[in-house]
Amino acid sequence: MTVVSVNKDVEALSFSIVSEFDADVQRVWRIWEDPRQLERWWGPPTWPATFETHEFTVGGKAAYYMTGPDGTKARGWWKFTAINSPDRLEFDDGFADEQGEPVDDLGVTHATVKLEPLENRTRMTITSTFDSKEQMQKMAEMGMEDGMREALEQIDAVLSEPANA
Repeated sequence: MTVVSVNKDVEALSFSIVSEFDADVQRVWRIWEDPRQLERWWGPPTWPATFETHEFTVGGKAAYYMTGPDGTKARGWWKFTAINSPDRLEFDDGFADEQGEPVDDLGVTHATVKLEPLENRTRMTITSTFDSKEQMQKMAEMGMEDGMREALEQIDAVLSEPANA
């Protein structure tokens, strides 16, 4: 089982999902820094991601879109705010319009990714923090938890291949 726990804290305006993988921290880190590996798991299987840019440096940005079953494209962006290879990553996360420009309707969340060694395994904790209870509720209604679970369940297949595949 990849996902081991989910914690929603409305008072702290945070959502955390913990998963574990049969790979070391350096290998799991690679699925974040390599956009070709990232797009193989970011987003549910029915909404695969395509990263158009991925400037993996502090202050760098990523732009991506997810393609739904009917061809609908949902765009998003990240701005990397902290990168401490190979165990901590932080970025601001938002939605974008068709030109890739940020939209304000749903606000911006902040994501923190923490990787911890567990003997020959890695525990990954992704924590998203929200600006308001309304924003957190809206994201929940959009299926954030199920979408994250489905996305994370795809990582084992990526990790079963060489890091540079």
